[in-house]
Amino acid sequence: MLAPVAAVAVQPRSGIAAAGQVRTVDYPSWPDVTAAKANQAATEAAIANITSILAGLEATATTLSSAALARGEEYLVANYNLQAATATATDLAQRADAATANAEKIQRQVGTFAAQLSKSGGDTSVNLLLSGQQADNLLYRLGAMSQLTTQAAGLRDAATEAANSAQSLKDQSTRALAERDRLAREAQASLDAAKAAQAAAAAQVAEQRARSTVLFDQLAALKNTTAALEKSYQAGVDEAAAAAARAAAAGAGAGNSDTGIGSGANGGTGSGSSWVPSSDSIASPAEAKNIASGMIGAYGWGGDQFSCLVSLWTGESGWRVNAYNPSSGAYGIPQSWPANKMASVADDWPTSAQTQLTWGMNYIRSAYSTPCNAWNRWQARSPHWY
Repeated sequence: MLAPVAAVAVQPRSGIAAAGQVRTVDYPSWPDVTAAKANQAATEAAIANITSILAGLEATATTLSSAALARGEEYLVANYNLQAATATATDLAQRADAATANAEKIQRQVGTFAAQLSKSGGDTSVNLLLSGQQADNLLYRLGAMSQLTTQAAGLRDAATEAANSAQSLKDQSTRALAERDRLAREAQASLDAAKAAQAAAAAQVAEQRARSTVLFDQLAALKNTTAALEKSYQAGVDEAAAAAARAAAAGAGAGNSDTGIGSGANGGTGSGSSWVPSSDSIASPAEAKNIASGMIGAYGWGGDQFSCLVSLWTGESGWRVNAYNPSSGAYGIPQSWPANKMASVADDWPTSAQTQLTWGMNYIRSAYSTPCNAWNRWQARSPHWY
């Protein structure tokens, strides 16, 4: 039988909802950018302003994406608890029905036995004494009657015990059904919260993309570079900051044995995963490995490197697309942290093994050159991360 796991609150966590609220941002116009190029001080101020706005957009999108995954994990826990409660309620109901049937059967036996004794003529012992039969036969019949009376008393006691047991199971079943119904409402509320959080995150991503395109163009104009170069530079800055944060989190333990880009999402029934839209059609771990085996050649890696990759991501996520660490917010097969960094590959990162694998292999190539180097570093670190 399923054992329930720790209950979770379905209300938005403090901080997440506040961080996800729409901020009032004074976006610079192109005339503002043109005017700022009149002198060096104005140019530097405009660059700082746009850089700050870009960082704010990224931070808000990350917060909302993390909130969506957290709500999804809460739904999975609530749904798991519902399944456990349903199994318990069903089992108790079946046992209560069986106990009731048994009590009724024993009660019928008591009734039959009483009827048979009644047919013997009421006070049987007196009738026997007045029958005039021989003493030895009388004693035998009295002994038999005593045994029958004892049996009748035993049946009555058994009937009472069976009825009490049936009533106790009925009471337990009633409470279990009430708990099941409560958990069903909680699971639905968690699912609704997860859907709302996912929709908010998707809307913010769309807003961020539209705003960022213009902002990077403006930044490039101010610095006499290109938008592509500015995006690449910003990505490098973000990755350096994320690497420092991963190292710091690993050093602090982050409340888990495995932190950093790999953060112990591999394991735990009812936890360690996040519900995401279309999660019923995501690739299985075996399918994800097959996809990865067909991709490593493009990175110049051979079979030995694939073996290291399998070990690395088995330790990280068990190769589960929706692997989620509630302590750090790391997500996916490669345990990207923050999770929405994988959006740099494609928007389907919550459910696509291909997208997650591409991001993870790009990260490994950039940070460690090969999966075996990453695997060796992962093993050398305690807690593990890469």
